[in-house]
Amino acid sequence: MSAARDTEKLLAAREAALLVERGMRVGLGTGTTVAFLLEALSTRAIDATFVATSPHTQAAALALGLHVEDFDAETELDLAIDGADQIAPDGWLIKGAGGALTREKIVAASAKRYVIIADSSKLVDSLGPPVPLELMAFGLRATLARLGSTTVRAVPLSPDGGVVADYHGEVHDPALLSRRLADMPGVVEHGLFAPTLISDVLVASGNTVRRVISGGRQ
Repeated sequence: MSAARDTEKLLAAREAALLVERGMRVGLGTGTTVAFLLEALSTRAIDATFVATSPHTQAAALALGLHVEDFDAETELDLAIDGADQIAPDGWLIKGAGGALTREKIVAASAKRYVIIADSSKLVDSLGPPVPLELMAFGLRATLARLGSTTVRAVPLSPDGGVVADYHGEVHDPALLSRRLADMPGVVEHGLFAPTLISDVLVASGNTVRRVISGGRQ
């Protein structure tokens, strides 16, 4: 099954790589599907500038010969491409399993077009826990107490020094939960991505790639 999923990730990545054109400024997400994207981009050898959402993505992109700049050098991106952990039919996503969710959301909001790529296993009938979180280290125990149903991951801090955690409560209403988490003192960012951030979702199933959701972003 893993080999089949990897094949689907590769197909979706190759499809997304075709969206990158000469002179573009492109945001790169973090995760296993993005790893396939980097390989696809390197084979195209397009003269584009890339911004990475994590040190891991940056190192991998540089090793493949891609031109990577710090995001501080850019104010707007032409395109950003990333993977997802869960994709619901209404366009809501859960992302952040790799711990770079805050940077991923900043890049998503800064791109003219934000494209999600995934294998077919990421399609779900409705979103469910866990929802990744980035938390402030200051007052962490108090923040966890307010959140409830949250565990801290035994992983390194986020690229910006935040504590990576997972919220395990129900996700009946993603919009409502998104507002609650965003309003919670001590929560830097959460892994619920609204349809208004998304331009397109490309999912590979078997040997084909299809546009399963046209996002709410114009």
